[in-house]
Amino acid sequence: MQLLVGEDECYNQCMFSDRVIQRLRQTQSLLDRLDPQAEPQVYAVPGSPAPRGDIIVFPGSFNPPTTAHLALLKQARQFGRLHGGMRVYAAMSKRTTDKETVERPLLVDRILLLDRVIHHHLRHTGILLFNRGLYVEQAEAVRSAFHKVKRLYFLLGFDKIVQIFDARYYENRDKALRELFALADILVAPRAGAGPAELSALLAQPENAPFAARVHPLPLNAGYRDISSSRVRQSLAAHEQDMPPEVRRFVRDTQAYAPPIQLAGGSTVDVYGERAKAIKSITHANDGRSACSGRSARYRPQ
Repeated sequence: MQLLVGEDECYNQCMFSDRVIQRLRQTQSLLDRLDPQAEPQVYAVPGSPAPRGDIIVFPGSFNPPTTAHLALLKQARQFGRLHGGMRVYAAMSKRTTDKETVERPLLVDRILLLDRVIHHHLRHTGILLFNRGLYVEQAEAVRSAFHKVKRLYFLLGFDKIVQIFDARYYENRDKALRELFALADILVAPRAGAGPAELSALLAQPENAPFAARVHPLPLNAGYRDISSSRVRQSLAAHEQDMPPEVRRFVRDTQAYAPPIQLAGGSTVDVYGERAKAIKSITHANDGRSACSGRSARYRPQ
């Protein structure tokens, strides 16, 4: 990945660097091209390896990226090495994260953060952006856009495979599952107390057995099984160790998950809100450097 190579800039400087401005605009341009109402679409973030051969796709919101995410991607890479070599991708969906008026950080900001984490810890891992959130739609998008892909694996937690097999989510469960497994296999990582034994029991159920050959366990150290982005967001201080250093710095400097600061005199400053305004100005203006003009130095995002 090429994002932010060699840059250790402070997020609250006056201006974003030229490279960050370029990456913000490139990434937002891809997001703008993703239409959740269109046929399934997928784009690779610039700098990602071109999808080809056998690939593993790890979908998630990565809000924020955690040490468990990194551990899962590393396990996926190890699985790929043991099975002839596979390219590994983290993935985000515009449909499931299209709540940017209320959800923070902005999707484009989250993608850049994930890209930075991957560059520092998992070189040669890519990022894919989808317009749809359903796995079968994402598989269709991969098959349509990347004709050199042979075998596709989705990497999921145990809780997600339970949902996939849950008839309540379907009008015609078996038809939908046949469509999904005709396009992709699934790697399942343990979550909380559910591991290989629980997965075997799930796949042994008569209604699931026809699809068992397309589902594969992926080992994960027990120390990562209870880590989740939602728990991190709920208590940043208590789960600081569950964030990679790049994420800890981002959270600290941008205040992305913090409420507005109350100032003397009764006024408030929304630190991340200022950053979000600057990003939106950059991605929708000809001159990104104007985004920070007139703002207090303390709250100038970079």
